[in-house]
Amino acid sequence: MDHFQYKNGSLHAEDVAIAEIAATVGTPFYVYSTATMTRHYHLFTEALSPLPHLVCFAIKSLSNVAVLKTLGNLGAGMDVVSGGEYLRAKAAGVPGDRIVFSGVGKTRDEMRLALTGGIRQFNVESEPELRALSEVATSLGVTAPITIRVNPDVDAKTHEKIATGKKENKFGIPIARASDVYAEAARLPGLQVIGIDVHIGSQLTELEPFEQAYLKVADLTRRLRSEGHTITRLDLGGGLGIPYQRSNEAPPLPTDYGALIKRTVGDLGCEIEIEPGRLISGNAGILVAKIIYVKNGEDRDFLILDAAMNDLVRPSMYGAHHDIVPVAEPPIAAPTQEFDVVGPVCETGDTFAKGRDLPLVTEGDLVAFRSAGAYGAVMASEYNTRPLIPEVLVNGDHFAVIRARPSFDEILNRDTIPEWL
Repeated sequence: MDHFQYKNGSLHAEDVAIAEIAATVGTPFYVYSTATMTRHYHLFTEALSPLPHLVCFAIKSLSNVAVLKTLGNLGAGMDVVSGGEYLRAKAAGVPGDRIVFSGVGKTRDEMRLALTGGIRQFNVESEPELRALSEVATSLGVTAPITIRVNPDVDAKTHEKIATGKKENKFGIPIARASDVYAEAARLPGLQVIGIDVHIGSQLTELEPFEQAYLKVADLTRRLRSEGHTITRLDLGGGLGIPYQRSNEAPPLPTDYGALIKRTVGDLGCEIEIEPGRLISGNAGILVAKIIYVKNGEDRDFLILDAAMNDLVRPSMYGAHHDIVPVAEPPIAAPTQEFDVVGPVCETGDTFAKGRDLPLVTEGDLVAFRSAGAYGAVMASEYNTRPLIPEVLVNGDHFAVIRARPSFDEILNRDTIPEWL
């Protein structure tokens, strides 16, 4: 469910007309719904109750500080994978004891940043990282709370570029070697082992891979406890998918996911952490663009938009599908036409959809890409010197620009010409 619906013949974000936002900020732009994010966050907290738990929003999916503050004010923790994301979480007012630091390539500077600023835990992904964190924590005279991310060699049955739990992926340590790595962690100074971390991928549409992974984590918990380790926290990652095509069968609900967690690891007496990103932010955002031209080709027709692959790269990178709808509500049984929907960037890959059946639209009309809140704005670039597009947050009948479109002067002034030129 989301809060982008047609009202009085025009698409709205909650109670704000998309056309009104477009007239104010120009196109293209992203717009996010507070009500949708809030609802999706609460679905997870309700699904995990009464287990002790913390829902940590995966900042990599949508990192605007206003969004993070919205979720942080609800009680959400934050899952960060860089020093920059850590600082975003802190800027949003999220305390360090609700911030989890993940990622395979944490630098010593990032470790110092989190240890001095406050951190709930580091999810350690390798022995070299373990040793580096021990050195940094010891040099600061502090203790770093850690989990160790194990790779359960489970096929998440998702796109190969977002699968993270198979043995050939770069993430975590092989679960078969966990006893040795935990033993080393227990010997190293400056570290406190508190739990286990696992994350098998993104956009999972079945629960069975989660069940395989979590049963392995349950067995590992019992084994590590028998070996003398204190395991009080299980970080189970994120990855639950969303329906990008409304005609398709919906992925499992958070309630089903929560029931699975209770069934597989609920008897271990551990605090549960999960790190959803896409399911909280994905359907909470849309990308709005204007049709520049309707171009008739030899064997196909094109809608050329003012949004491009630099604004939303998922279709180009993953072959991802986004439903595209006109902002002006089409009449019931309105005629349709097949279009290739493309942007203005000088790449054939700047294609959002091929052969998409759409209501008849024309130059100057607005269209919206649904389910664009996750991995949209965060992956955008200024390729072709196209400014990063605005982000807008809606709350009821109010909206605010939470990231402005930079001017060309601002973009050009970032470059410096050497004195010899």
